[in-house]
Amino acid sequence: MKLLNTLKIMAKKSTPIPGLSFSWKRALGISQAKQKIARETGIPLSKQGLERKIGNTILKAIFGKK
Repeated sequence: MKLLNTLKIMAKKSTPIPGLSFSWKRALGISQAKQKIARETGIPLSKQGLERKIGNTILKAIFGKK
């Protein structure tokens, strides 16, 4: 019983409002700037998006356009 109480105390405390969190990148506008750059250049800045774009480019080069 004492162990359970200790584990409850050590658990991460959540905010009173579910789904509410703070992001310093969004607060400083970094996320918005990255989105703007990606839209203007047409090159995604996320790892997954970049891999998808490179993969599609290679497939188009090999098999031609659909």
